[in-house]
Amino acid sequence: MKIEYHKNIKYSYYYSFFSFFGITGLWVIYLQNAGLTLFEIGLCESIFHIASFLFEVPSGVLADRFSYKTVLVAGRITAILSAIVMLVGHSLVVFALGFILNAFSYNLQSGTIDALMYDSLIEGKQTKLYPKVISKAEIIFEVADTSGVVIAGFFIHWHFALTYVIFILMCVMALVAIFLLQEPLRSKEMVTKKDVESTVTVGELIKSSWKVLKKEKLLRNLMVYQAILDLIYTSYYYYYQSVMKSSDFSGIMISAIILGSSVIAVGAISLSTKIMKRYTQKNILGFLLVSPISLVVLLFVKKSVLMLGLFMLLRALSAIIGPIFSSYYNELIESKQRATLLSVASVLFSATMIIFFPLIGWLIDRSNFAIAFGSLGLFLTSVFLIINLGKKLGTRLKR
Repeated sequence: MKIEYHKNIKYSYYYSFFSFFGITGLWVIYLQNAGLTLFEIGLCESIFHIASFLFEVPSGVLADRFSYKTVLVAGRITAILSAIVMLVGHSLVVFALGFILNAFSYNLQSGTIDALMYDSLIEGKQTKLYPKVISKAEIIFEVADTSGVVIAGFFIHWHFALTYVIFILMCVMALVAIFLLQEPLRSKEMVTKKDVESTVTVGELIKSSWKVLKKEKLLRNLMVYQAILDLIYTSYYYYYQSVMKSSDFSGIMISAIILGSSVIAVGAISLSTKIMKRYTQKNILGFLLVSPISLVVLLFVKKSVLMLGLFMLLRALSAIIGPIFSSYYNELIESKQRATLLSVASVLFSATMIIFFPLIGWLIDRSNFAIAFGSLGLFLTSVFLIINLGKKLGTRLKR
């Protein structure tokens, strides 16, 4: 039976809203209230990304080898288990277990729902709609994430643990949306025994993906760029929660800040398609890479208003890169390897977070928020200057 791609897209939107509902988005404050230092919180996030690093490619292979729906269901069940652990946890070790389970649930859906939507459009011969579809999905993500965090703000000083109970309910709703989805043809092709035997093995799939990365320099560079950008945006977003807590922001004030930044982010997402049409890929990547590094260096000024302003601006930039990079990737990656190679991009991000996220937390504990992020900006600026000078010197030597 031929799928109705428009219904698949609709139910994918429902899934995205429920699975990305950001009710647990203030987890840094949650763990601080549980007695963890910022360095320990950084270790939890590092453990999350170590687990993500180990699970990401295998989970992407599962999505390529088996049905998308099966992988998505497994992801939501694992997310429920993670929330239960966070509810009962009172120590670093227990919370670390919760982060490991959360990493597995994250990886199972990482790239999978995007690949399902794209393959649905392929079957409906509507791939030209993908930039519009992914932009809308990003807006839904921002609305869902913001709605959850805004609600969580009201729980900070009143039964904060209830946020994880609400999260479990959202996972159940996401499961309902998954069951309403139809599997695209790509996965249905592997139904009979003959079909299964004729498909490539898991090892061959990973090897072929590695060959594509070695061959496609542009694809590889895109993944490295996104990993660096996401490191800056993610670290700033979560550690800024420690600033709000240390400054004794009320729950209403925290919710207002999150809401305001997300309104800006949604506006930025809506412009992503126009940006891709108007500017070249080189100009877009150059701006996205240089601007955040330059901005965080300004934090050495140590002004609260500047910190808040950068929080808003970086939220806008982080929202733009989702649909932009997703479109770039899907133009370069074949359908049969899409989920696996999108997972490789997440692996690179995990590698940067494993090293730098706990280090930033340690620096904030030892100094302050401004010095930690200003130092990160100087470090990245130095690295890029060295790389660019090395390339220019290499070019001159060849001449």
